Amino acid sequence: MQPAVTRLPTEARQAEIVAAALHLAQDSSPAAITTTDLANAVGLSQGALFKHFPSKEAVWLAAMAWVAEHLLRSLHLAAQQASSPLAALRNVFDAHVNFVVAYPGVPRVIFHELQQAVDSPLKQQVRGLMQGYRQLLLGLLESAVQRGDAAPDLDAPAAATLFVGIVQGLVMQSMLSGQISSMNTEAPRVFQLYLCGIRKTP
Repeated sequence: MQPAVTRLPTEARQAEIVAAALHLAQDSSPAAITTTDLANAVGLSQGALFKHFPSKEAVWLAAMAWVAEHLLRSLHLAAQQASSPLAALRNVFDAHVNFVVAYPGVPRVIFHELQQAVDSPLKQQVRGLMQGYRQLLLGLLESAVQRGDAAPDLDAPAAATLFVGIVQGLVMQSMLSGQISSMNTEAPRVFQLYLCGIRKTP
């Protein structure tokens, strides 16, 4: 006889399912994670799972909405706590790395979706996240130029692209090595090289 399942409010149960999905994504492709896997992870039957989400796609949409909200919030908060634009860029870089280390399933979900040919609602969410991230970076880079901390002829859009690309590169290497926490070791050295490229030369 199976133990009784604790009844949680719908929002609490949905949050639990989203957390389980991101946790499972640490070791499995989102495409390989079934609704049975999700139900088992939170101690529900498959039928009970569908009372909270109509489909597996709905779970991933909710998961990406959670990622977008929490990642962008942490990046903006990190930027606001800095005393200069370049310091803010460093804080944002560190905050992104720390977020990935804390939630290693997130990049797997994003990379998987970006590989899909169809422009799905999930891919649109990822695009919206990246646009919000890019706007934050552009604002900081332009402020650095205005303060004279960055090169006056800095190509801010290219610098923003490079910033994101560096983080993605660190993520990819850490995933290949199976050591996500290694990002914390590599990040300071890599970011220092980035600063050398955008700073105003004496």
